[in-house]
Amino acid sequence: MLQDSGDTGGNTEFTAPRDPVGVPESTVKPDIDFESHGYRDMISRSLLNKGNNVRLKRAIKKAKNGEPVVMAFIGGSVTQGAGSAPIHLQSYAYRSYESFKFMFALSKESPVHLIKAGVGGTPSELGIVRYDRDVLREGTVQPDIVIIEFAVNDADDETQGNCYESLVLKALAADNKPAVILLFSVFENDWNLQDRLALVGWHYDLPMVSVKDAVVAQFHKTKGEGNVISKKQFFHDIYHPTNLGHRIMADSLEYLFDVTNRSEWDEQDHDIEKAPLIGNDFVHVKLLDRKNGNDIARIDAGSFDKTDTDLQMAEMDAHDYGTPQFPNNWMRTGEGNDAQRSFKISLRCKRLILVFKDSGDDEFGTAQIRIDGKFVKQVDPRQVNWTHCHATLLLNEVHVGEHSIEIEMAEGHEHKCFTILGFGYVD
Repeated sequence: MLQDSGDTGGNTEFTAPRDPVGVPESTVKPDIDFESHGYRDMISRSLLNKGNNVRLKRAIKKAKNGEPVVMAFIGGSVTQGAGSAPIHLQSYAYRSYESFKFMFALSKESPVHLIKAGVGGTPSELGIVRYDRDVLREGTVQPDIVIIEFAVNDADDETQGNCYESLVLKALAADNKPAVILLFSVFENDWNLQDRLALVGWHYDLPMVSVKDAVVAQFHKTKGEGNVISKKQFFHDIYHPTNLGHRIMADSLEYLFDVTNRSEWDEQDHDIEKAPLIGNDFVHVKLLDRKNGNDIARIDAGSFDKTDTDLQMAEMDAHDYGTPQFPNNWMRTGEGNDAQRSFKISLRCKRLILVFKDSGDDEFGTAQIRIDGKFVKQVDPRQVNWTHCHATLLLNEVHVGEHSIEIEMAEGHEHKCFTILGFGYVD
């Protein structure tokens, strides 16, 4: 739970959203003049920081030369495209990718590629676990541009920004030196975590685009005072933009691209060797799941011997269909003679994140977790009450050690279901 200390008229306590992604298009008809001075002025306010431009100009130059360029987006439900319809063609991510191609690609056939990795209701604590799989595609993809959007999801980041900065550094440190852009979306109540997260961008002089800075001030003005778009036009619901809202987000990124293209090259690249602002403890997080788990750790799945197929779905890349999240999981159904056998895993690590499945099904129950024989916490998959990937921090130590983790059902929940989706670990 965090308090916003921004310019929205006082502190407002707000909890991150806990609702599934919705995609119906708003019925409010836009009456926006996209060529007007007012609209362009609104978009220009989104440029929080031009940032060091070496990497973004390099990606633009590659596109102009007809070379392959990969644009990657990682974030929550806004990046997934929630509120837009059709979700695969009207999301800000797809529209930004189309804008970049139109602006810079040598021809329509130029190889500019889209990686879209937004998963609804999830913070950077899960994003850092997903990055290698969903953005780098297990080392088969090297993005030239990475856009990170967690400004409305990270209230539930238990590391208070450490995972966010770690994710930024993980992207920046890639061998091909991609451009990293921080994007700050906003909720209908004018809230986001920009005050905390933008500090990371200033620290590394990253390009930053703030939808909050673009739209919030004018929401509270009359047309005569400079209002361009209403909240009803911008928001599909209290969390997600309409098609028009997604367009404004894409136009804001396009403005950054244009300003960067017209600017002189900066002399030096980012300094990523400096001490981190919040922390870099999770830069080297790796995913452990049922697919690779036995190669990394000693696992006794106990009664968690099934595979859950009723999973959170997300429309990845330019697909109009959902991709199941964390399909290589361990599930217990609470049935049979061995129903009470716990899940046990032993591995060398210093940091460990559990990813488990939230559910609205009352068949799911609370589990309790012990590390090295000591009770650590209980986790309740009914807390969120919809099918959702939930990351929770189990271990955060300075030194690597051999650790044993045991997961079993809490008292009174012995015959309930529970799904372990995977783990993120640092060794």
